[in-house]
Formats: sequence, C-alpha cells, structure tokens
Amino acid sequence: PMLRALTPLLFLVAALVVNVHVYGDRSLEGSNQLILLAAAGIAALLAPKDRTTQLWHGIQGTISDSTKAILILLMVGALAGTWMVSGIIPTLIGYGLKLFTPGSFLLAAAVLSAAVSLATGSSWSTSATVGIALMGIGQSLGLSPGWIAGAVVSGAYFGDKMSPVSDTTNIAATMAGAELTDHIRHMIWTS
Repeated sequence: PMLRALTPLLFLVAALVVNVHVYGDRSLEGSNQLILLAAAGIAALLAPKDRTTQLWHGIQGTISDSTKAILILLMVGALAGTWMVSGIIPTLIGYGLKLFTPGSFLLAAAVLSAAVSLATGSSWSTSATVGIALMGIGQSLGLSPGWIAGAVVSGAYFGDKMSPVSDTTNIAATMAGAELTDHIRHMIWTS
C-alpha cells in the first residue's frame, strides 16, 4: 500500500530529473507538463477500484471550480501579447520619460503597476507589459534596476491580490468557500 501510494511521486521526481538532465534550460518549455499528466495518470490507474468513482468526481469538481481562473488566464495572455505587438510598450516609454522625474518615479511605478494589475488581474502580465516600459524609463532616469523592479513587482502583486478578476484571488476564494468580496476585504490587511 505504501509503495503504491509513492509510485506516482517517485515517477514524477525521476522523470523530472531525467528531463532536466536531457533538456537542461529548455526543460521548462513544455515537457514538464506532460510528465505531470503522466504522473496523474499513474495515480489514477493505481487507485483502488472501489474509489475510482470518487476520484473522478473529485477531478470533475476541481476542474469545474477552476474554470473561471483558466478563462481569466487565457484573456490575460491575449492582453499581454496584444500590448507587445501593437507598440504600446515603446509608446509608454516615450511618454514616461516626459512625465516622470527621478524623485517621483519609484512611487509612481508602484502605484501604476498596482493600478494596471488591479484592472487586469495579473501581476505577471503587468510585469511583462507596463513593467518592461517602467524598467526602460527608470534606467533612462538613472535609477538602479533593482529598485525599479522592486517597485514594479510590489505594485503588481498588490494589484493582483486585490483584483476581482485575478485568477489566484478567484480560485483561492472558491476553494475556501468564501465570497470573493469578503476574501479581498480580508486580504487588504496582509497585502
């Protein structure tokens, strides 16, 4: 029974080690997801027959609960790609150099990142779009890249946690069985 329970985990660890050894830095390009699916398949095959129905009901419930977060992730990915292709990032750098001074830039970068992340629900997309523009502006103003990145990431994570369209905020509230607005209101104190 103990070996049966550990088999998927042992497979997962061994396959990930082999994957990193074979592909090196390229191992993050997709093969890890296949290994995770294979480990889940092994776990399903090794499940006791009398619990198989219960296992599949659990899988269906989890997928149903996380559908909203998956759709949000798809929309956010489309937004980030659109901003990059349409030239919004270079335009933001041009206007930012006219608007900001070195003394006000870090606070403005954190607030702007928070606002964009709050609107989009994604800290990663904010960092990948507005964050790149802010890095360019801040470095042109002579500021340290570490300070600029700290302001962008802090603002982006804060906005992401407070956003009602954030995938992580939605899925955390759903899995905890809490109302979304109550969840956000209570996170304000720690975020």
